[in-house]
Formats: sequence, structure tokens, C-alpha cells
Amino acid sequence: MATTQIFSLILVFCAVAGASVAVVGWITPRPIQTRLKQAVGEAPAQQEISQSVWREKIVSALSPAGKLTLPKEGWENSVLRKQFMQAGIRKEQVVLFFFAAKSLLTFVLPIAFMLYAGLGRIPMSLNGAMVTIVGLAAVGYYAPNMWLRRRVAARQREMFEALPDAIDLMTVMVEAGLGLDAAIVRVGQELGPRSPVLEEELRLVGLELRAGASREQALSNLARRSGVEELDLLVAVLVQTDRFGTSMAESLRVHSDTLRTKRRLRAEEAAAKIALKLLFPLIFCIFPSVMIVLMGPAVISIYRVFVGFAARMH
Repeated sequence: MATTQIFSLILVFCAVAGASVAVVGWITPRPIQTRLKQAVGEAPAQQEISQSVWREKIVSALSPAGKLTLPKEGWENSVLRKQFMQAGIRKEQVVLFFFAAKSLLTFVLPIAFMLYAGLGRIPMSLNGAMVTIVGLAAVGYYAPNMWLRRRVAARQREMFEALPDAIDLMTVMVEAGLGLDAAIVRVGQELGPRSPVLEEELRLVGLELRAGASREQALSNLARRSGVEELDLLVAVLVQTDRFGTSMAESLRVHSDTLRTKRRLRAEEAAAKIALKLLFPLIFCIFPSVMIVLMGPAVISIYRVFVGFAARMH
């Protein structure tokens, strides 16, 4: 392959990757920057209005591509809809952009490969070209799903890490005489700097309670939105404690100790896996380099001795 072709491929890859990151960062909300601007006294209202206008334009331009892969039936009860809910994506604009990315990447990657193979005149059999095109189409179609799964996993991990602290705060507030509904709202407010994700979910619970939903329904919706097993167990503890009239503070304290033990066991498990995960880089990357550095001079000396011996023999 020529140097110019390699350089052009690198430029194309950097341009596409940079444009994708810029568009995703522009479309998705950035609460940290907004809160920092509000803290220093700036008024980003006009900027937010201009960004919302541009987002609407982008979504309207990509909506035909998004409708190609958007499910028309059973969308509300689908697994993908549940993943969006667990990832904290509730805006229709981001959903349309997600499906538009699936549609565009499915066609853009094979087309880019065909252009590259045609312009570069790469010798390839028909079967090999078809397999590559189908593989690239599959990668383009399922790449947004992988991004969504990673977002869900990161969000669930953050909620699991912050959950024992939230239960401790809730225990203190309940013991101080605060009601459970008010304690949930106050814990969400106090837990904002520690875990914005859990703060958002608890704030939604408070809004549902204010809207007239029952406590059991609001907590069940919390467990369904999060998808965290430990939070589901907490909801079951709160519902059962409220139903049977047992001590709320004692139940929360026991559940908090259980979660802390589970979090410690997970940390120990992750630490125990480090040795096994480091084994493969050591064997395939570091060990060959060390062997070359250590054995290289000896091999060169032995080679010179054998070459000199062979020359004297002749």
C-alpha cells in the first residue's frame, strides 16, 4: 500500500471520528458545564436557545434516516426502550439521533470500504469482499447498541457505588423524624455532588409523589428505570417495611450494611482479577521485549562465533 493511501486513510479516520465525537457532544446535554457557568454567574440562556435551534435542525435533517430503523410496533415495551430508560436518555431528539446513526453507519462503512478498495485497487476475491461488506454493515448497525450498553453499565455502576451513602443519609433523616417521602427528596438534593445520576432518579421519585402517585408505584418506577438489582432490593425493603409497619430506620441500617459488604466484595473481586488481566500483556508485550534485550547480545555473539568458525573451516 502506498504512503499516500495510508496517509489519506488516517486523515479520513481522524475526520470521521472527530466529527462523530463533536456531534454527539453537541447533541447530548452537558450538565457540568452548565452548572459551572451558573456558579460563576454567567447566563447561558441565549446560548442554550441557539443550541436547541441547531439541535432541532440536525434532528429534522436526520429524522428520515432514523425512521428507517425505528421500531413502529411494540416500541414502548421493547428491550431497547428499556435500555434508553436505564441510560437516562429521555429526549426524543437523542433517540432519533441514535437510530439515525444506526442507519447511516450501516451504509456509510460499506460504501467507504468499497471506495477505498476501488481507488486503492486492492486485489480481493468476491467472497472476501462480500464478507467484509456484510461485516462492516453489521458493525455499523450494532455499534450504537454497544455504546448504549456501556452507558447503561456506567450509570448503573455509579448508582450502586453511591447507594450505601444514600441509605445512610436516609437513615439519619428518618431517625430525626423526617417522613420517608421528604427524606427521599432531601437525600437526592444532598447527594447531587456525589452522584448526579442517583440524584436525578430520586428527584423523579419526588416529582411522581408530588403528582399524586403512590409511594409503592413511585419506588417501583425507580427500580424499573435504574435496572440496578440492589436498588430493586431497597425498593422491596421500603415497600415491605411500609406495608407491615416495622422500623424503617432499622431496616435501612441493615440493608446499608449488606450493600457495603457487597461493594467491598466486588472491590476485592476486581483486585483479584488484576493479576490474571496483567498476565496477557506481560506474556505478549513485555516478556518478548525483555527477552530480546537480555538474549539479543548473547545471540549475536554466538552467531559471530559460529560464522567465524565456519569461515576457518572453509
